[in-house]
Amino acid sequence: MYAGGGQGSVARALAGVDVSAIEGKAGWLVRAALVDRLGAGSAGTPRYRLDVRLDEQLQGLGLLSNDAVTRERRTLRARYQLVDLATGAIILDASAGSDAGIDIVSSEYAVIAAEQTALENLSHEVADQIVTRVATKLRKAN
Repeated sequence: MYAGGGQGSVARALAGVDVSAIEGKAGWLVRAALVDRLGAGSAGTPRYRLDVRLDEQLQGLGLLSNDAVTRERRTLRARYQLVDLATGAIILDASAGSDAGIDIVSSEYAVIAAEQTALENLSHEVADQIVTRVATKLRKAN
């Protein structure tokens, strides 16, 4: 798929993808990961636009007898569309997602740090899924 390295047809097509702004902290993390992985903007004028909407949830699991939560599940789901800027046609409409488990410990700082790390890891995972799917689609199109 990546024949020719950075000068291959897929790499050039990926560099021609402009990533729209995404709301929220998770959106900022996902967009930054997408721009990094796509090489967005390095091709000059973009040929495609990637629109992404995120759904992020944090739910408590593993209740003790005193109703204290012992585990959390953080999920990050993305619905995305790849739009051809020349025609306005949607050439890819798909979704990606991942989840992570977090142990709740007595240190509030440790829990907050674990939640943040989980969000960062999920953002990278979702961005990787999106880039793989977009690259596959652009490979077939070229």
